[in-house]
Amino acid sequence: MNKNEKFVITINREVGSGGRTVGEKLAAKLGVPFYDKALIKALEEKYHLTVNEIEKLKGEKNDWWSEFTSMLPFGDSTKYYTVKEGQEPEVLTTEELFRAEQEILQGIANNGSCVIAGRSGFYVFRKHPNHLSVLIHASQEARVQRIMRKKNVSEKEAEKIIETVDTMRENYVNRYTGMSRYDTKMYDLVISMDGLSEDDAASLIFDYIQKTSK
Repeated sequence: MNKNEKFVITINREVGSGGRTVGEKLAAKLGVPFYDKALIKALEEKYHLTVNEIEKLKGEKNDWWSEFTSMLPFGDSTKYYTVKEGQEPEVLTTEELFRAEQEILQGIANNGSCVIAGRSGFYVFRKHPNHLSVLIHASQEARVQRIMRKKNVSEKEAEKIIETVDTMRENYVNRYTGMSRYDTKMYDLVISMDGLSEDDAASLIFDYIQKTSK
């Protein structure tokens, strides 16, 4: 990846691994916007974006995403376009919504360098000329402990959350891409969070970019 040209970094992560926070911290280090799946879904629902509507916007304006975001409540005053943890939708139920999501993600990346957390990013940008794909994972024990702490739930409840979300996300990726999100060939970097803080992981990715950037 060339950090001196427009780039997109996608963060795929296991629930309870801290991957979303890593993405936010990495974006801050790089001075670029951070987007997550929840924001994409919120845009779809709030502004009723469909593939046809997006295609119409693209036909009217080459810089459709930039003009579209200028109408959003957060405007250009904030760099981190995300919604609160716990509000993330886990399933897109139709092919139409999946296609709309891809269009929105591509619009985001075309508008400027960014970090995107979401389970389809590695697929959407697999042919992007300046893309870094990262998988963040952690041991079951570490994930359980993090979820118990973050959500104030019991160990059994945390284990159930992991089981449910893991299955849902894997089924989602397989259904719409024909791939597995656990296929390490899809990623440039695979990072285990065991023994690492979110700051450590963000610094690790940042250092990798610094050392490998053209």
